[in-house]
Amino acid sequence: MWGVIREADARPLVIGHRGASGYRPEHTASAYELAFALGADAVEPDVVLTRDGVAVVRHENEISGTTDVAAHPEFADRRTTKRIDGHELTGWFTEDFTWAELQTLRARERLPEVRPASRSFDGRFGILRLADVLRIVDEASSSPSSSSSSSSSGLRRAVVELKHVAFYESIGMPYAEIVAAELAAAGWDARPSQLVVESFEKTALAGLRAQGVSAQWIYLLEDSGSPADLVAAQGAGAPDYASFLTPAGLAGLAGEIDGISLDKATIMPRDVKGSAHGVSDVVERAHAAGLSVFTWTLRAENRFLPRNFRLGRDKAAFGAWEDEFAAILSSGVDGVFADQPDLAVRARELVALRG
Repeated sequence: MWGVIREADARPLVIGHRGASGYRPEHTASAYELAFALGADAVEPDVVLTRDGVAVVRHENEISGTTDVAAHPEFADRRTTKRIDGHELTGWFTEDFTWAELQTLRARERLPEVRPASRSFDGRFGILRLADVLRIVDEASSSPSSSSSSSSSGLRRAVVELKHVAFYESIGMPYAEIVAAELAAAGWDARPSQLVVESFEKTALAGLRAQGVSAQWIYLLEDSGSPADLVAAQGAGAPDYASFLTPAGLAGLAGEIDGISLDKATIMPRDVKGSAHGVSDVVERAHAAGLSVFTWTLRAENRFLPRNFRLGRDKAAFGAWEDEFAAILSSGVDGVFADQPDLAVRARELVALRG
């Protein structure tokens, strides 16, 4: 994939993280459409399932923080506690609702204290299916503004994240079959130049590929812990994420997938002493192994920046985001996820001017 991206794209991709989630409630039509209007090359929908087997886009299957479900008395009895990927969560879960029921809910800003402007859009937008997001990508690709994309073809991409696959399979839901069928119905099951599929569960990538989907495959790696699918299968003996970044680990991944996607702290450690942040060699090592590298997530607010890049004490205020974004982009990454895609595009242009 690294070669494919470098041949087709002159600059690192800017991927609208759940759309333009720094400006609109995440995973809404407005967030996705705005991301493309602000210059994003791709958008990232997270896919979870409904009780009747519809692929919908929410960051998590627990939806109390991103919808008004708690305000619906008819769904009060759906509130429950579940163990998802090793974590106990209490709330409302998409797999306990039909698609028709979810359509009665409205989206809310997940971080209202940090993003009050986005909070003003609470209640305006509904929940989307994966098919709805793919339609938005198609519309963006065919619009006159698509020529501003960094892709030489002008086509916009979808970076689809498979969520909680081991959990869904444990409750008898055939996740890969459902997603593959929806991709096929939308005409997206054979678009490797546009479709990127990512997951923190490597077995989930293999499962969707086995369904005949043609895509570019990206393995998401946390900066700590172990993959949920491997823990479910192997228990305490499961390898941790760090093991995949060793020379042997990267070489092994190169035979299975196209690239990796890293927490930005893996590339540039947070909160180092002094004024300078050093960039690690992980991108260079992954490229040497034949893997592309994405990173997440660029966010402009002080709350999400390393201390050395914060300006003032207001967590919601923008810090020295240009400096952090430019340092990450200069590391050689092939793509960045950004909540404010316009700022990532601006930083990319700055890096290009610097040569």
